[in-house]
Amino acid sequence: MRYLLTLHMNPTLWATLTDDRKNAVYEGHGAFIKLITESGEMVETKALAEPAETKTIQVKNGVAQTKNGGYVESEAFLCGYYVVDVDTEARAVELATMIPDAQYTAVEVRKVVHEG
Repeated sequence: MRYLLTLHMNPTLWATLTDDRKNAVYEGHGAFIKLITESGEMVETKALAEPAETKTIQVKNGVAQTKNGGYVESEAFLCGYYVVDVDTEARAVELATMIPDAQYTAVEVRKVVHEG
């Protein structure tokens, strides 16, 4: 079963972290990637640009409307994800607890129900 583990960034909280804590998060991702790659559970991972570099498109009455910024107007934003292939939801949750961001913000675990 594949699960999407989404990472969320809160810039205000991130700004309060010391450089050592920030570096520990970066290094923690390296260790996490190594772990799930070696276990064969890694499918893919992506880091995403911040909302200031995002365009949101909606089509209304056949006309495309574009705005700068993310769809959800919130300080916290989706900043990346991992897709893992595991035997159980419990393992996906276990892996999510190992992602260093989980100690500062939430990591969402969502089952992938369709791939194209």
